Amino acid sequence: MQTSPPKIVAIIPARYHSNRFEGKPLAPIMGRPMIQHVVERARQVELLSRVVVATDDKRIAEAVHAFGGEVVLTRPDHATGTDRLAEAASLIDISEQDIIVNIQGDQPLFPAEIVTQVAGPMLEDPSLPMVTLIYKIVRPEEIDDPNHVKTVFDRHGNALYFSRAPIPFQRNPEESAKPTYYKHLGFYAYRKGFLLTFVGLPEGEWERFEKLEQLRALEYGYRIRVILTDHDSIEVDTPQDIERVEEVLAGRV
Repeated sequence: MQTSPPKIVAIIPARYHSNRFEGKPLAPIMGRPMIQHVVERARQVELLSRVVVATDDKRIAEAVHAFGGEVVLTRPDHATGTDRLAEAASLIDISEQDIIVNIQGDQPLFPAEIVTQVAGPMLEDPSLPMVTLIYKIVRPEEIDDPNHVKTVFDRHGNALYFSRAPIPFQRNPEESAKPTYYKHLGFYAYRKGFLLTFVGLPEGEWERFEKLEQLRALEYGYRIRVILTDHDSIEVDTPQDIERVEEVLAGRV
């Protein structure tokens, strides 16, 4: 008997407390909270069967309920967004083979195609535990910026390493050929069973130094497929970024 294809569910982790931008998910953008923009954009993706916000804050939960979104309340003591994602995945009724897409709650302008790009390979290859996106760096200042994580990958499209340092390092800068740098975009797809396994693994050594959770998967021998996308996405890290987002939205009207 043929089994049904896995469901694809988006979970959007949203924290109220942030060192750089307190209450960021509720920051108004064109008169609506940022989390509403993210949810509404995710709902436009036909591939997704469900869109769920995961938060530890009742103010965010109330705001999501107010615009008709689905929300689950998670514990407040999670060290990472992935831990929050895993708890949320365990609270909703989905199977071990269903696919969780982690959509960042601070990217209100993400292109809908990104979700299809990150989840599609998992439908094609049931053995893949995890997929993420990369983008060819076009702004030179991002190469040395530790906030933009760089990655290198093998000829099969599987990640070899992620780093805040510029990788690859060019040993002879006088060579005419220059390396191509790729930055990691924070969109992930996980099979639910692997996600629960992943958060149960001890912290990895390289993860501890780089402060990059995805290195834990590589250190423990799991594949991460990287997909090159043509889409970059504006992240809201500070109140000033809200102005940039509103300018983009105004230009689309």
